Amino acid sequence: MKDTMIRQGSSSDSSIAPVKRFELVCPAGSLPALKVAIDSGADCVYLGFRDETNARNFAGLNFDDAAIEQGVRYAHDKGRKVLVALNTYPQPGSSDRWRTSIDRAARAGVDAVILADPGLMQYAVDHYPALRLHLSVQGSATNYEAINFYRENFGIARAVLPRVLSMAQVEHVIKNTAVDIEVFGFGSLCVMVEGRCALSSYVTGEAPNTHGVCSPAKAVRWLQTPSGMESRLNGVLIDRYTDDDNASYPTLCKGRFDVANENYYAIEEPTSLNTLELLPQLIAMGVGAIKIEGRQRSPAYVGQVTRVWRDAIDNCIANPQRYAVKPGWMTELNKVAEGQQHTLGAYHRSWK
Repeated sequence: MKDTMIRQGSSSDSSIAPVKRFELVCPAGSLPALKVAIDSGADCVYLGFRDETNARNFAGLNFDDAAIEQGVRYAHDKGRKVLVALNTYPQPGSSDRWRTSIDRAARAGVDAVILADPGLMQYAVDHYPALRLHLSVQGSATNYEAINFYRENFGIARAVLPRVLSMAQVEHVIKNTAVDIEVFGFGSLCVMVEGRCALSSYVTGEAPNTHGVCSPAKAVRWLQTPSGMESRLNGVLIDRYTDDDNASYPTLCKGRFDVANENYYAIEEPTSLNTLELLPQLIAMGVGAIKIEGRQRSPAYVGQVTRVWRDAIDNCIANPQRYAVKPGWMTELNKVAEGQQHTLGAYHRSWK
């Protein structure tokens, strides 16, 4: 892939410099989703194995060895990359499963592994020194000192920033590290303590950073009541909807709470992050890749979102000064947004 000329520094900086291709990183919860993402314009896909070593350990998702071999071959034949998320934390008595997953990823010829646990990073460095390492969002590295620590000790080549930083803070990180920076561009929000959240564990005994699942399906219940449709997680009331409300998958962080005589989404709203309007700024400040969330979503979702973002990125790089979000892009993304709503999240938020 050829280098592309884009603006560097602040949005008012008039200097031009050649940089690496700005990468679109898309989810692949299955082999069909991987192929759709590649065919729709993804530069990279990220996936996980069928166990708790990844933070999307849902039944029917993810890859066995045969599927990942096919996926790597399909992507590489088209000049694209495959990243494997091993982004949960090894648990006592079963840590061999995580180390074995690094072995499996290396044997499959993937382009990078996405890790949160320093012990796994050291294992990868010791056994596969040529394997590229990315710091997962589950590592919760929100400042350049933390990112530089992982680079100096484990050779991390890219860091995925948690969805907690403002645009100015993202730019500050980029200016103070040589590590390539990846940010989330579209998809479900998190409670913003990624890798440290214990809310699901508190209610269900399972959490994405330990068991690879947030709000496991076995604990989810929907119940029609005289007061409206209720969603519950392991018996705990998460939300109650009227006929006019857009219901979302029940997670504790996105439930409504009674706070100071007011009932509202006190922690996080059930809405999708959508940063299309920020794309010129993200590219200009030196972000290296933008990530689409949604490995638990369908191949149709992956294709729809990937096509929109491929078109938007190509338009923005071709003519950043005249870039504008097309109504058609928003229409397509709103169809698959959580609760059919979108937000800029922490990039630009008025805190309550």
